[in-house]
Order: sequence, then C-alpha cells, then structure tokens
Amino acid sequence: MAIQIPTRLLFIDGEWREPVLKKRIPVINPASEEIIGSVPAATAEDVELAVEAARRALARNKGRDWAFASGAVRAKYLRAIAAKITERKSELAKLEAIDCGKPLDEAAWDVDDVAGCFEYYADLAEGLDAQQKASISLPMEQFKSHVLKEPIGVVGLITPWNYPLLMATWKVAPALAAGCAAILKPSELASVTCLELADVCREVGLPPGVLNILTGLGHEAGAPLASHPHVDKIAFTGSTITGSKIMTAAAQLVKPVSLELGGKSPIVVFDDVDIDKAAEWTAFGVFWTNGQICSATSRLIIHENIAAEFLDRLVKWIKNIKISDPLEEGCRLGPVVSGGQYEKILKFISTAKSEGATVLSGGARPEHLKKGFFIEPTIITDVTTSMQIWTEEVFGPVLCVKTFSSEDEALELANDTQYGLGAAVISKDLERCERVSKALQAGIVWINCSQPCFCQAPWGGNKRSGFGRELGKWGLDNYLSVKQVTQYVSDEPWGWYKSPSKL
Repeated sequence: MAIQIPTRLLFIDGEWREPVLKKRIPVINPASEEIIGSVPAATAEDVELAVEAARRALARNKGRDWAFASGAVRAKYLRAIAAKITERKSELAKLEAIDCGKPLDEAAWDVDDVAGCFEYYADLAEGLDAQQKASISLPMEQFKSHVLKEPIGVVGLITPWNYPLLMATWKVAPALAAGCAAILKPSELASVTCLELADVCREVGLPPGVLNILTGLGHEAGAPLASHPHVDKIAFTGSTITGSKIMTAAAQLVKPVSLELGGKSPIVVFDDVDIDKAAEWTAFGVFWTNGQICSATSRLIIHENIAAEFLDRLVKWIKNIKISDPLEEGCRLGPVVSGGQYEKILKFISTAKSEGATVLSGGARPEHLKKGFFIEPTIITDVTTSMQIWTEEVFGPVLCVKTFSSEDEALELANDTQYGLGAAVISKDLERCERVSKALQAGIVWINCSQPCFCQAPWGGNKRSGFGRELGKWGLDNYLSVKQVTQYVSDEPWGWYKSPSKL
C-alpha cells in the first residue's frame, strides 16, 4: 500500500481555503512512481486573495498589525514555529523524503536547519529594536539625523523543490523577522512540507495574512505573483531561465528582486592532498542531495600528477554509496525528483558520450532498482570546455572532469563559466588556498571541503547565478527598507531667504 500524504488546501489569511478553480496537482513518490496524494493548484484568482490578505496584515490596526509590532513580538512567533518544527521533525523528514526523493537522514538534517533558521532570525528580529533610530554624525550642528529600518511590505517568495522546506525557510524566516507579510509559492514538484509549515503557523497563532502559502504551477501561480502590482518585492530561487522571466516581470513595475539561480561550480584539487579526504569531499560536493543542488561542485579540476590515482579512488568511494528508497536505513543517494528530471539527466549523459566524452563510472539506472527515478552517481572524463556537460547545469548526480598542470590553468578552467555561485579548493598549502579563493569568481568558496552551509553566513552568487544574498544579516536586509529622518534642531531661523517681516 502506497504511503499517503496529508490532504491540504491553500493557506490564505490564516485559513485553509479551496482553490477558486478547485484544481489539484498529483504528488508522485519518485522512489516508487506511485501517486501518493495531491496538493491544491492555485491560480491568479487565489494570488489576488492572498495579496489582499497580506496587505490587510500590514495595515494599521490599533497598533496590533505585523509591520509595526516590535521585533521582540515577531521573535516570539518565530521561536514558536521553530519549536513546533522540532516537535514534528520525524514526520516532516519522512514527508520530505517521499515527496522529493531526499535520503531520510538528509531530510532530518534539513528539518534541524529549518528550526535553527527560525531561531536565528528570531534573534535578529529582537536586534532590530535596538537598531532603530541609529544616529548619523553630520557636519552641520543645526541638524540631527537617524535611520529607520522598515519592512519592505508584501513579498512574494518563490522556492525550489530540492530543499522544499529549508529553501522556503531561508526566505520566510527573515521576511517575517523584518515585519513583512509574505506569500510563499513553492515548486509544484515538491511542496508537501510547505503546506505543513502552514499548519504549524496556524497552530502557533501567527496573525492572519502574515504568511500565505499557495501551491501550484509556475505559470498559473508564480507568474501572477511576480507581476502583481501590490507585491512589493520578489525573492526567487530556481533556474536561470525562470529567474530571467521573473526579473522581466518585476522590471515593468520597477519592483526589487533577489535571485539565487543556477550554478556549474568547480572543485579544484591540487597534488598535495590526502587522496581519501579529497575524494570524499569531491563525492559529497556533487552527489549530496542526489546531485540536485544549485551549488553542486560538479566540475572536478584535478592536478594531472594525481589524476589517475585520484579518479581510481573516487570510483571506489562512489561504488560504496548506498542507492535505495530514501526511507531505507543508510540511504545516501535517492531518486531524482521526477520523470522529467530523470530523462533530462540521462540526455545530458548521452550527449556527452556522443560528443566524445567517456563515462568512467555510472551513467544509468542501478541494476537492483527496477522502479523509481534512480540514476547511478556518474563520473565523465575526456571532457572539453566546449561540451554541454562542462558548460550547462545538469542538476543531477553527474561529475565531469578535467586536469590541469599549473595554478593559473586551474583558475582559468574554474572561472570559465557563465555561473558564479560556489567553488571549492582542496590543498594542504593554506596560503595557496587563500590565494585561489580570492581569485575564484564565485559568491561562496569552500576550502578543503564542499557544500557546508550555515544560516549565519551569506549565500548567493555572481554572474548568471543571480544577485543579492540570503542568510545571515544580509538575508534580513533583503526585506528591509532604509529611511533617513533628518531634523532641524537650531533655535535660529534658517536665514536663506529674507524674512517678510523685515521688508
């Protein structure tokens, strides 16, 4: 019997509401290819209701409205949400695993991070109270000036399917901490746990309209949200193509956007490394989250002196990765999220072979798994810089490899990309690591590791990987508007014009 997910409606104005057009989207377990339930499909009509609810939540209401509440008040709600998330950790991790194929251990780790992120932004919300009316030193003593940090307003948050609840939290937590009202539109491919977040918010009594959650298709719900004239900002994580469309829609209204888009991140391995440690980090950097991570270090740039030995050891590492249903104990690689993604990744691999590359390991469905969207961890060698596998984001468990002989050559290969999200360098020479990290054209650089992420540190990219930063205090700043307030404090007249009384 197939595992079933809870049946939910849209979450608008603090209540569960059926979509206006009563449409729903089937949810498919990527490990079994079975339909395990459905989620509601919002359309422009539901977006309109959610925007109205969000604007009401920010309207002045005898001092009880969200935007003008103290940071300390907002922090209490964020901490209550964190506590409920922790309480429901086991359930949420399981739902995430069957919805997007993430190994259960990873999903549980993500839920811990979700709770930690809400706690972190609760602290920053309280800190906002102390920052209000921060004074500015002026060169003229007749004036004094201070700065107010105010919520930007109603924000639209559009999030991806690879970290359904965590990526939503990266946006929801700072937006609420800042005093914004939010409308969350998660990916239609994995949005089950985002509806459970709505249930958590309902349980803790979050004021109506502060967070609205609309599941649905991108063109039916995401597009009208991005182009709505009463949404003050859009924050998006997803593909570069979709990000470009959102940016175009926002530009028509001169609406601010922050974009965290695709990547084709390099991992540069020098010849002085511990082979085993470097091989494990290389594997983790590209095969974690089933290879479906925007910052995946999917281009291995390896020193020619150790390339043969390193690749031999790397193949042994990945042969030891347990590929299974994500709910099985010890699973380290589950299925990719959907049939469409499965076919897309296999097409990348076949195109690489047709262009002359070699599949060193993997490249197909594991023999022991007859159902589900499973792909073996794959290593591709004999790659040229003009090949599609080198230049385009695969978003799956696929690593492509090139060798180098000098540091300059390694940097040239690493920076030879339209993207600039993440990059990693592995070497025992820490001076070299520091030098290379400064030269890498990326928003995130890892030294002697790959992929660790902490909510206290900024996250975001350069080039076509987008702009703006999430997490840390930078994530909070995404949702704040800075207002200058300047006062004339002298008892003397300004005196620029002649006084009429003296004429």
